Amino acid sequence: MDDLKNKLVSMLKDDLAEIEKALSKNLDPYFDIVSKVAGHILFSGGKRLRPLLLILCARLCNHSGENLPYFSTVPEYVHAATLLHDDLIDEAKLRHNKPVANSVWGNSIAVLTGDFLLARSLAISAQIGNLKIVEVIAEVTQKMSEGEIFQLYKKGNIDLTEEEYFEIIKRKTAILFEGSCKVGAMMAKASMNHETNLSTYGFNLGLAFQMADDLLDYTSDTKTLGKNIGTDLKEGKLTLPVIIALKNATPSDSSVMKKIIKDNNFSDYDFNILVELLNRYEGISYTSNKAYEYILKAKEAISMFPMSKTKEILLMLADYVLARKM
Repeated sequence: MDDLKNKLVSMLKDDLAEIEKALSKNLDPYFDIVSKVAGHILFSGGKRLRPLLLILCARLCNHSGENLPYFSTVPEYVHAATLLHDDLIDEAKLRHNKPVANSVWGNSIAVLTGDFLLARSLAISAQIGNLKIVEVIAEVTQKMSEGEIFQLYKKGNIDLTEEEYFEIIKRKTAILFEGSCKVGAMMAKASMNHETNLSTYGFNLGLAFQMADDLLDYTSDTKTLGKNIGTDLKEGKLTLPVIIALKNATPSDSSVMKKIIKDNNFSDYDFNILVELLNRYEGISYTSNKAYEYILKAKEAISMFPMSKTKEILLMLADYVLARKM
């Protein structure tokens, strides 16, 4: 895993540096407080997968312009905006081992900064000069909001189904990965076939990313994860490992699990019992295998492209998403 991550960072160091510059530069002309709050979430250790996907997909389709880093900020601003709003809604305490923005500047400023980033993403996308790209970003934002609303509506529902879980992560996560890839292809004026295949790659990658992320809540630790373990449960979010384990468990063990889940102040001891039950009833292995299936679908979607350095990176990113530990 470390070898894969180091290799990716080495291959992408120039792109990552340009993305960082663009993210900062695009905030410069605005109120200092906006830049500070936005910077708090933007520059706290994000992986930049979404802007990288836009750049790589455009490059795979032979985009020759030099403005890709500038426009790659669009999906990252959308992502950062949703994180600002999520942290407030979820009453979270930490993100990337730092206090959440609303605990530093207050709820109102955090919400309004999130709104600013959403507006900024649309303003930048409009500069591309392609109305269809603006429509893609607007639709992505709309669907992500729908996902958040649906998840909030289902908060604390111990009977959440696998189908409902996938409905949430399709909208909350996969749609932005898909949109990043789609916009990259559109900027390169790729054929509809190539645009569709790259969109499919992004969508499946996003599903796998979220499942892998949900697994980390039960397989990682606070320092590595950057937030308290068990956070999803304490926020009333049932994710796939729990849904599957509850489905497979005996009535007796199911009762134990439900008791822990319903207790927002469960102890580390109780959490460890829950994790053991998630393993026993295949919630962890099922989720891991499901994520692997979507990674295979993502890789298959770009099989039509000839091998190149860019395609190699996209394949490696798929492996990274599955194997990451934070």
